[in-house]
Amino acid sequence: MSHHKYKLALLTRLRELGGRLEDIGAALAEEHSKDWEDMAIETEGEEVLEALGESGQAEIARIRAALQRFSDGEYGACVKCGEEISAARLDVVPDAALCRTCAAEG
Repeated sequence: MSHHKYKLALLTRLRELGGRLEDIGAALAEEHSKDWEDMAIETEGEEVLEALGESGQAEIARIRAALQRFSDGEYGACVKCGEEISAARLDVVPDAALCRTCAAEG
């Protein structure tokens, strides 16, 4: 089975995440207002941005691991049991490291 479309999807998503994380970093670095209420809203917003940044970094790590599996010739095989990951699963989660059975086991 050819996995070229998954590699392209992973690379595209990696580029998107890189831009999003740069935007988040710029927003966090902006000078804040001095009004107490505005500061409270900005702090809440920063917490959301930081959470988005963390989830983006986690997704980047998963994508890089998937790309490494491409390089190693192991993409599409479950890292736990070695069985082939279904195309249906890879269509939804192209950075999947586990087959559906192993993912369900936790």
